[in-house]
Amino acid sequence: MKMKNLFTLITLISFLVFSNTSAFSQDNDSISTESVEMDSVDNEEINQVENVVSEVAETASFHQIIKQKFIEGGPGFMGIVLLCLILGLALAIERIIYLNMATTDTDKLLNDVESAINNGGLDAAKEVCRNTNGPVASIFYQGLDRSDEGVDMVEKSIIAYGSVQMGLLEKGLSWISLFIALAPMLGFMGTVIGMIGAFDAIEAAGDISPSLVAGGIKVALLTTVFGLIVAMILQIFYNYLIAKVDSITNSMEDASISLIDLLVKNK
Repeated sequence: MKMKNLFTLITLISFLVFSNTSAFSQDNDSISTESVEMDSVDNEEINQVENVVSEVAETASFHQIIKQKFIEGGPGFMGIVLLCLILGLALAIERIIYLNMATTDTDKLLNDVESAINNGGLDAAKEVCRNTNGPVASIFYQGLDRSDEGVDMVEKSIIAYGSVQMGLLEKGLSWISLFIALAPMLGFMGTVIGMIGAFDAIEAAGDISPSLVAGGIKVALLTTVFGLIVAMILQIFYNYLIAKVDSITNSMEDASISLIDLLVKNK
């Protein structure tokens, strides 16, 4: 009986020890797993930080390269070409804002004018045009203002005032075209001046040295490339503006024909 009790006691103690050991090992496994996960998270964060730092370094180096090439190309001609770019972009942005504000929903305007004519007469229609922005509304107002003088006078008034609005839409485009043509010409002039400087250096040294020739040729190529880049950038904006002006012009013509038809119908 005593042996049985002793065996039971030993079994109970062994079970308790084994349970504590298993729990301790599980705790150790969980701690090690958490430490591995923390290490992986820390490594990912470190990699992200390194990527950001490398991108910043590359960006900074790119700006430094642009600045260095600009100085090497000669601040004189490079500065003039840069001024062409700044002025051309300023005019292009101003034109983009103006043309976007000048864009009108002609279908909605025609419906509003027709409703105003049916409900309140010509004065109400003029008020609708006066409260609407854009060249189409201005042309409508001029046509409605001459509606008492007949359809022929309305048509002449629309054509005349449409020419005025076309001039306002195309305002400043000639200057952008000038900068597009001027930038590469200035670059080519820098090319010629750089080559002249190279030949002057050769003449002064009395010998053809690669270092003497390379300096002048480098200036020549940098000014040419910069001028062509400026011209291409401005050309993209110029083509967009031309397309926008053509779109507004077509809307003006279609809306003018619709207005004349509307006045003839309500005469």
